[in-house]
Amino acid sequence: MKYKRLGLIVAFCFASWLVLAFVIFNENAVKKIDVETRKGSLLKYIQELEVQISQQEETYKLLVDKLKKLTPRPENVLQALEIKESPLEKHKVPFPATKKDVTQDIILPVLVFSCNRPDIRRSLDGLLKYRPDAKKFPIIVSQDCAHGATAKVIRSYSDASQVTYIQQPDQSEPIVPPGEAKFKGYFKIARHYLFGLSQVFRTFNHTAVIIVEDDLDVAPDFFSYFASTYQLLKNDPSLWCVSAWNDNGKASLVDVDQGSKLLYRSDFFPGLGWMITKELWDELEPKWPKSYWDDWMRRPEQRKDRACIRPEVSRTRTFGKIGVSNGLFFDKHLKYIKLNEIPVDFSKENMSRLTQSTYDADYIRNVYSLPLVSAPDVRTNVNLPFDGPVRITYHTKDTFKSAAKLLGLMDDFKSGVPRSGYHGIVSFFLNGRRIYLAPHSNWKGYDLTWS
Repeated sequence: MKYKRLGLIVAFCFASWLVLAFVIFNENAVKKIDVETRKGSLLKYIQELEVQISQQEETYKLLVDKLKKLTPRPENVLQALEIKESPLEKHKVPFPATKKDVTQDIILPVLVFSCNRPDIRRSLDGLLKYRPDAKKFPIIVSQDCAHGATAKVIRSYSDASQVTYIQQPDQSEPIVPPGEAKFKGYFKIARHYLFGLSQVFRTFNHTAVIIVEDDLDVAPDFFSYFASTYQLLKNDPSLWCVSAWNDNGKASLVDVDQGSKLLYRSDFFPGLGWMITKELWDELEPKWPKSYWDDWMRRPEQRKDRACIRPEVSRTRTFGKIGVSNGLFFDKHLKYIKLNEIPVDFSKENMSRLTQSTYDADYIRNVYSLPLVSAPDVRTNVNLPFDGPVRITYHTKDTFKSAAKLLGLMDDFKSGVPRSGYHGIVSFFLNGRRIYLAPHSNWKGYDLTWS
């Protein structure tokens, strides 16, 4: 009985152990299955996220590509704004939507040509007085002649880091053709210009330059004028220079009170404060003349029917009576040129109106729609029964010279072009009235025999 009870106890313990083992094993199995299930779900979720991220990356790349196509790069702003033109509008210029974005980084150096004039101090003081930004408008003084007193003055500015001073190294006597010995100075000037301009564009690597000489005063808005016309010059192939000078800019012949904002196109190369681009210098440098560079510039093979921009009221004035030209024109004409005294913020002016396609149509139509009067009546301001602008007609070089002398205009021609003229038309202001001295309406262009 005793052994039977012991057997029952053992059997019960064994059965309990089996039950406990089954319960524990079954619980672990369930947990393992649950972990495996959760792990599989998590992996599936991660895979789905990776697919979604990959799809988003592809969508983002597609959007970026489209955005690049729709948004032009800064350096291509002008190209993006170009308008397809007909052959009749080949000179129409694209203008940027925001002028500031395009011009703010442009550097426009001022190149001052000097020789033996110690009062270059007057010119430099004027430039420094009105210069708004030294980085945007660096001043480079190029001296010829090796004149000690002048060099000392220039060094006083370069030592103060106000200008960059360079010197023409070639001080040899130029070879002058027989009979032109008295014009040797013009040969030296042409050689100096070649040196100075090559330094600006080749050594300093600028893209444009404003050129002045050591005997010029500048107007308060001199820098605004050139900065604001730069894009026009750069982008209009029918232009090749911007000048600060009006050859017929005597106070008696310009609208001093209301004309400060007026700008014109001109077929005549004025000089006396002018701006050109590196592209033009690339064209001119290989054939630069030995002398008389300014008249050479006015020849048709250089000008190529291109125009300059010039103001109604000059932004420069010369005080250099003594020079290579021995005061030619100074007492008779140059000293009477009016320097603008009413500053204009040209950045706010619409320069696109000066593009050839726009300007020519309006200008020519306006001039030839005006009442026709005689030069003597305009001079005396009588027998003019109407107010407003009028037109005087000339048919030949002689009739032009006769009218010009009577009215106080410069009467000479250079390579067939009258000073400040555009399509032969000379605009001036006399006795409170705008006057146009214009060729007869059947005239189709310049007679290049008029030289």
